[in-house]
Amino acid sequence: MVDHTIKGKTVLITGGAKNLGALVARDLAAHGAKAIAIHYHSAAAKPEAEKTLAALKAAGVHAVAFQADLTENGAVAKLFADTVAAIGRPDIAINTVGQVLKKPIAETTEAEFDAMFAINTRVAYFFIKEAGIHLNDNGKLLTLVTSLLGAYTPFYSTYAGSKAAVEHFTRAASKEYGARGISVNAIGPGPMDTPFFYGQEAPEAVAYHKSAAALSPFSRTGLTEIEDIAPYIRFIVSEGWWMTGQTILVNGGYTTK
Repeated sequence: MVDHTIKGKTVLITGGAKNLGALVARDLAAHGAKAIAIHYHSAAAKPEAEKTLAALKAAGVHAVAFQADLTENGAVAKLFADTVAAIGRPDIAINTVGQVLKKPIAETTEAEFDAMFAINTRVAYFFIKEAGIHLNDNGKLLTLVTSLLGAYTPFYSTYAGSKAAVEHFTRAASKEYGARGISVNAIGPGPMDTPFFYGQEAPEAVAYHKSAAALSPFSRTGLTEIEDIAPYIRFIVSEGWWMTGQTILVNGGYTTK
């Protein structure tokens, strides 16, 4: 039988230096991953990457970090090639990178539109492509999207719109990669207690989101906690191996779709 546990597996995580990506890296290390490659976008994140690397190595993991702007031509392919050269072919590939913009459609510029689709759509597509090429058979492929795929709300048109395409990429790849035993899924958290969320929100919007979910009063911040999302990700890339082509929307620590 195929071993779907995390023990002994090799992992690649984009955006793995900080926030949710770093927590997922540490969580998989704690559950037995053998080797983990983390990616970070810019030199500004290098201190966080080094901190995460130190934690992974302290857990006994063979850990490496790569800096790259994944919107550049060939950058995603190079990231996978560098990962294979450093720690071997991955068994698990997780893409957590993304960018959010909260702005009315009438005020959105062409440059903003292009930037949103470059990071949220183009990077995700080529991550899924390269994962299909480089993952070991029976591998796990997971991409972060957003719970806004199941919501109806203004001002996030480019964010939700650019992530919506990834839902179809996920379904298509699940059909194309299934013959090799590779599962392909996406997970869409709600507003998370990270700098990724706060950078776009006015104080009154923050206050609203912290009270909007039915379970908000039972959460530490009222928002989705990254500590609540990491176990979902661990499940999907291990015990949930039979799931494929799915988008799981999670908000406030409970599943909404």
